[in-house]
Amino acid sequence: MKDRIMTGGLTDIEGIKVGVVSNNEAATGLTVVLVEEGARAAVEVRGSAPGTRETDLLVPGRLVQSVQAIMLSGGSAFGLDAASGVVRYLEEHEKGFPVGGIRVPIVPAAVIFDLFLGDSTVRPDTEMGYQACVVATAGPVPEGSVGVGTGATVAKYYGMPGAVKSGQGSAAVCSGPLIVAALVVVNAFGDIYDRNGHLLAGPRNPESGSMENTAELLKKAGAVGSGDNTTLAVVATNASLDGPALTKVCQLAHDGFARSIWPVHTMWDGDTVFAISEGNLSADVSLVGIMAAEAVSIAIERAVQKASSLLGIPALCDLAE
Repeated sequence: MKDRIMTGGLTDIEGIKVGVVSNNEAATGLTVVLVEEGARAAVEVRGSAPGTRETDLLVPGRLVQSVQAIMLSGGSAFGLDAASGVVRYLEEHEKGFPVGGIRVPIVPAAVIFDLFLGDSTVRPDTEMGYQACVVATAGPVPEGSVGVGTGATVAKYYGMPGAVKSGQGSAAVCSGPLIVAALVVVNAFGDIYDRNGHLLAGPRNPESGSMENTAELLKKAGAVGSGDNTTLAVVATNASLDGPALTKVCQLAHDGFARSIWPVHTMWDGDTVFAISEGNLSADVSLVGIMAAEAVSIAIERAVQKASSLLGIPALCDLAE
């Protein structure tokens, strides 16, 4: 059977709901991936400036490896507070890891730095996390400058004045009954390339406005960057995989980052990939990982193509006019 690209994104995996809340005035927001009945999960952090919560428990060999949600938020470290709202929602619905008569919701989270755009004093909070759960649906994943992608930008060699607006994107790839999907928020220091290797978004020259190549600029001027970047992904599959296998899927999914973002995994990025298994299908872990990299690459491309200009940072749709 010929592989095909599906349309709902991460929610093409049965049992997954996605909720987004956006604040355009403050240029921030968050996205929640809900798996309320619990799903096996893993994580791989490769960027050197991560902001995360409860990632250690996803390491193979830990007691708890099933999660009820994963939260991606703006607001840098401040935004991690919003996970408490997700926990409150799940507790109210009696979802979580059973400990005696208590249910403890497990909500790993990661954040992007979006404080240089909009109002840096307004960050995703507990109420925003709760509301994202309330509005979560199994419908197509919202894409572009919404949710955690509201304040996302890329190609920041010249700082925010030369950046290009980005957002979140989602895609699913299937091969027969096997489905692998990804939701990605792209807030990278580096440039974005399409699947044919063509530059989509590079730093805009302050004088000419034309896009340039970050790697070449770094070679000429030396390392120049700041820690306001991170690309985050949640990969999901209907294959039945344990913790070690899901960790391998995370590792292979990072290849999708390297395929579409360059440079990536720098000292100025906090790049992180989560993976969840929500299904009973038997599948080869290498195939799942290869499909994950493909889904991630497509989602990155869509995140930039679907973005909208905001607060003076132009999106591709406006730069092309």
